[in-house]
Amino acid sequence: MTAGNSLDRSMARALAWNTAAKSLTQAFSWLSTIVVARLLTPYDYGLVGMAGVYLTFATVVSQAGIGNTVVYARDLKRRQIAELNTVSIIVGLFLTTFTCALAAPLARFFSSPPLRAVILVASITYSIDAFQVVPKALLQKELRFKLLSTIETTRFFCQALCCVTLALLQFRYWSLVLGSITGSLINSLLTLYWMRHEFAKPHLAGLRQEVRYARRVMFSGIAGYVYANADFAVAGRVLGPVQLGAYSIGWGIASVPVDKISSLFTGVTPAFFSAIQNNKPELRRYLLRLTEALSLVTIPASIGLALVADSLVLLLLGPKWKDAIGPLRLLSVFVAVRSVATLLSTLLTSIGEARFVMWFTTRLAVVMPIAFFAGSHWGINGIATAWMTVYPVMLIPLYIQTFTRLEIQLKDYLSAIMPALSATAIMAICILASRFVFSPTMRPLPNLLLTVIAGAATYVGALLVFHRDRVARLFRNMKSLRKGDVPIEV
Repeated sequence: MTAGNSLDRSMARALAWNTAAKSLTQAFSWLSTIVVARLLTPYDYGLVGMAGVYLTFATVVSQAGIGNTVVYARDLKRRQIAELNTVSIIVGLFLTTFTCALAAPLARFFSSPPLRAVILVASITYSIDAFQVVPKALLQKELRFKLLSTIETTRFFCQALCCVTLALLQFRYWSLVLGSITGSLINSLLTLYWMRHEFAKPHLAGLRQEVRYARRVMFSGIAGYVYANADFAVAGRVLGPVQLGAYSIGWGIASVPVDKISSLFTGVTPAFFSAIQNNKPELRRYLLRLTEALSLVTIPASIGLALVADSLVLLLLGPKWKDAIGPLRLLSVFVAVRSVATLLSTLLTSIGEARFVMWFTTRLAVVMPIAFFAGSHWGINGIATAWMTVYPVMLIPLYIQTFTRLEIQLKDYLSAIMPALSATAIMAICILASRFVFSPTMRPLPNLLLTVIAGAATYVGALLVFHRDRVARLFRNMKSLRKGDVPIEV
């Protein structure tokens, strides 16, 4: 597909379907998380969090490289795709077996005997997911994001319903484990129903270039897993399951809403970036405009969440989760920074810069665990502070490589995110002022609602007053894309 009207409209439709799906799942996510958190204990979340330290790593190994390769390589033959499909199954079965072997050592490492059974049961997920890696990548390559959004929404609703039901039946931490397995099973069955592909005996000599790319993407995923989950490992090992449970809840509230928003873009952009991987002006145009749109939502959402963290946690989850307030504040600020950089590594990987992304994530995998361990001396707040202070510095090489590769000027990038930054600053002042005025005299729920409404109204008002032209252009783009008139404006 060439750039221009057709690609713009296709991306708009993909984002629209993703937005509809994510909006539904996010609303249900917040509700189900509140219900499950009230039924379970910090120990339950902490135990599953310990298991997740390894399980997430194995998921990256099973899915990262092969799926990305199918999307990126534009000239794969049907036989080569069949061989990659077989490789995916082999990797999944290997990871299931390997995970079972590691269950007992991991339980001893965390000094938590119940962890062994949790890991043994959860290991089946890798064999289930292996069947949908290549079919899902083919759906992405064909830009069938309406179908993918429907599958993801169905998967999430089934998983959340299973978690809530089992929590009500007092399955404790098993409700989280079995809910995740149910979600994986539904996802694979639906994906295979709509897109199946045959298998073939792998001949790696004929897949040398694809295997090299897959290996780099996989190593990037592994390194990304290491630095993204090292905080949970350090918290669980140094501070124990109760503090890990509080940190996990703080992380979940801070990151899940913004991650859902970011995934609207990262879920569809690899296929589009790959389709125009040799068109530098179009890549630059898409990156700047998508970054602007993403920042307008994620930055105010994250900063606003940080400002109302105490009221939100105490009101929705109860006093037993008060230790999550500090990490929630700090991590929300970090998430605001991370959200606008989300597209950079995705773009570089999609245009063949997998080697750079691999070494970038490797550096993070070395530096961030050291920062988390140092921060753990100040508890879970110290670990969250490491995210907020060290990670932004580590992003500098990623920005330099992206700007160099696409010939982007710093002023152009800053111009793209300035509306969100300036309007969020005004919003923050309003929220702090409203909390000072309302808090002494009002009950918690009305106080929180009024604060949120005041902050949202101030943010929208600031955009309309100081960035009216940018907002008007955004709406013109949306209208043009819906009608199919012209490409998006630069």
